[in-house]
Amino acid sequence: MDDGVRPEASIMIRANGKEMHEADTGVGPVDALAKVLKKSLKSIFPEIDQVQLIDFSSRIFDPGSGTAAGVEVEILFSNGKDAWRVKAFSENINKASFLALVDGFEYGILVARERKEGE
Repeated sequence: MDDGVRPEASIMIRANGKEMHEADTGVGPVDALAKVLKKSLKSIFPEIDQVQLIDFSSRIFDPGSGTAAGVEVEILFSNGKDAWRVKAFSENINKASFLALVDGFEYGILVARERKEGE
């Protein structure tokens, strides 16, 4: 949802036998989606709170295709110690953004859990 000022994202997630339905706003649609994902998953994966989005970019493939063109999204993440990039591709920029966010957050959670086990 986008009112032109503060986009809002809502999400319904089922994880670990729990269903969460949340909404949040952001400075753009990807920021709103990132915030609502973190908000939803924080109770199950507290490590997600350490993961931050640093940069976002997109690249359009076959620009002559108009709105049917494929889009590659790249997001740079950080946990304050490490940084990692995630790419995702779709014909829908929102789906590509969602896939990249999920992969980036999952990686951040795994890295945090591995560090914790290594201590």
